[in-house]
Amino acid sequence: MEGVTEPCFRDLVLERNPPQSLGGAFTEFVRVSEVPIPKRILRKHLGPRRFDAPVGVQLMGADLEKLAQTAARAVECGAPIVDLNFGCPAKGAIAGCAGSAMLREPASVERAVRTVVQACGSTPVSAKIRAGFDHARDVEVLARAAENGGAAMLTVHCRTRAEAYCENVDWSRIERAVASVRIPVCGNGSVKCFDDLERLRRETGCAFSMVGRGALADPWIFSGVAVTLEAAANFLLEYAATMSERHQLPAGGFGARLKQLLRYWTAGGLVTDEANRKEWLAEPSGDVLLARLRACATPLASAADARA
Repeated sequence: MEGVTEPCFRDLVLERNPPQSLGGAFTEFVRVSEVPIPKRILRKHLGPRRFDAPVGVQLMGADLEKLAQTAARAVECGAPIVDLNFGCPAKGAIAGCAGSAMLREPASVERAVRTVVQACGSTPVSAKIRAGFDHARDVEVLARAAENGGAAMLTVHCRTRAEAYCENVDWSRIERAVASVRIPVCGNGSVKCFDDLERLRRETGCAFSMVGRGALADPWIFSGVAVTLEAAANFLLEYAATMSERHQLPAGGFGARLKQLLRYWTAGGLVTDEANRKEWLAEPSGDVLLARLRACATPLASAADARA
């Protein structure tokens, strides 16, 4: 998720969920357009920290030569897996014939996967698709295209490009993809709580569950831990501090990023109801947001001081 699964947020989530619960993650998508992406940018996306759970580099682009060169560089930077994004529904991606635009022609998905697989050597390549571009009748065809191209794993977002991020989802589309290929399938779409992780696998037969917005609401969704108000506030404070440290900007300048999480946040009872959510989101000052979070985190800080 662009602007969300960057290293500051991703690292804090990986830190709080053991690898047996959170088996792996991907970078926000790296858009490949005019030139292959330099290694320094790929290293930036991978971030400075490493965890037991692997973090793969996700790429999106329509120029297969540049895409392959970038994938090879990602492997050289230490990426344990390269993921290809065929799901982005943004108008910019569609205009550039990238992301979900490629779902209109399954053969283009197969060509892209095969080209990147050849560039990555022994490093596995996975692919993420939506159920279709403007309909889901060909989800099996798209799944087989990724498999035929050599994908080691397929992630299926159960909405079509036309459905974008609508609330209604049809997990049977994932089940259809699972039945059509031999490679492991990761299901994606409206996993909102810990119980949904297992329910998705049980109802569709997919091997893995992928979480997007659900992790913005509750970074502990993968392990099912019910955290306290103090722990929830401290996560957001640490997120602001980490961004301040890595980007060398004042923490109060990250109000927009904090609101990006608060828009969905459910963990720890920090956001009590939708009226309270509007209060958080209406606050114009990042510094005031931080002050409110510190007030919520005070009991945890006090306990830590007492132990010290």
